[in-house]
Amino acid sequence: MSNLMKQDESYAVWIAELKERYRAAQIKASVAVNIEMLSFYWKLGRDIHSMQAENRYGSDFYEMLSQDLCSAITDAKGFSPRNLRYMKSFYELFPENMANLPQVEANLVSAEDGDEVNLPQVVAESDNRTLSLPESAFPLIPWGHIRTIIDKCKGDREKALFYARKTLENNWSRAVLLNFLSTDLYDRQGKAVSNFTATLPEPHGDLAQEITKDPYSFNFLTIQERYNERELKDALMDNITAFLLELGRGFAFVGREYRLRVGETEQFIDLLFYHIHLRCYVVVEVKAVPFEPGFIGQLGTYVSAVNHILAEENDQPALGLLICRNKDDVLVRYALEGSKQPIGISEYELTKLIPDEFKGSMPTIEEIEAELSGLEEMNNEQD
Repeated sequence: MSNLMKQDESYAVWIAELKERYRAAQIKASVAVNIEMLSFYWKLGRDIHSMQAENRYGSDFYEMLSQDLCSAITDAKGFSPRNLRYMKSFYELFPENMANLPQVEANLVSAEDGDEVNLPQVVAESDNRTLSLPESAFPLIPWGHIRTIIDKCKGDREKALFYARKTLENNWSRAVLLNFLSTDLYDRQGKAVSNFTATLPEPHGDLAQEITKDPYSFNFLTIQERYNERELKDALMDNITAFLLELGRGFAFVGREYRLRVGETEQFIDLLFYHIHLRCYVVVEVKAVPFEPGFIGQLGTYVSAVNHILAEENDQPALGLLICRNKDDVLVRYALEGSKQPIGISEYELTKLIPDEFKGSMPTIEEIEAELSGLEEMNNEQD
């Protein structure tokens, strides 16, 4: 009987469906628990703030409250003095964000058994418009992420909300969140000079602008100070996962030095991506030199060629993204006025270069080999 069941295709499909249904139920339960926990933390932070407890009970208030809560709720965790201070900061940073939590929770748990998890969408499309993540969905991210945001955003509510949205939108781990907090993504997002609004219809132009930063931070690279364009591109490709994270959500890698046959010539695109949410190709050219107006002509040609050769009927127009060592924004704007192709231009910064004084002290290959030979001879003598 067991073998017959295993050979029955419908039975196997049913087992697979049960597995997915169970996982969906786990996710729904975890989200609901997280919301309840954060709601409790927020309300406790509100109480501490409203009572002006530190002024009322003195500097030992948090230690006293921690001990009393641990005694009263013996099986509970999370009531350390430090965590209690975070709860107060949580409320003070988002004093109105938890007002709609019961409604969010109802949406999450009202689906019948077997239904898909009904999580609020971070970005929803309606009539081709992008809807922002509601602030009430903030508690969908873990408490550890919230503490990290509180530490790094220093009371800046808009900045904190930005990173909360990005965390939920991109499913960032805490390590990835820390990386983007340290590279000032909030200040760089959408700051590149572009002609997107002039060459693309709304909302495509606005969405395209969201994927550009100025500067792009290549702090995941470790290359020499005197690098050339080839070394920079090689380093980017060696760190393609980190580069994709820096580019942002929705990028799928297509190819490096992507070959296009254009007329009687062969053209090679530095980096070619497809943006899943914008539904278009993104042509990236990387220059290890300051911006020059001629770069726009080259990139515009590649963008046009991709539209004619690679793009399908339902694809949106391809975008061009030029990343150069530095740029004069006035010169860039003048150069973009003459381009009919949608192009964004950004600088990059390298923050982990090996300084010249350190390079001078680095051993040569011959010195390393001599050292290894000496160690080998010494080991042989000991044997």
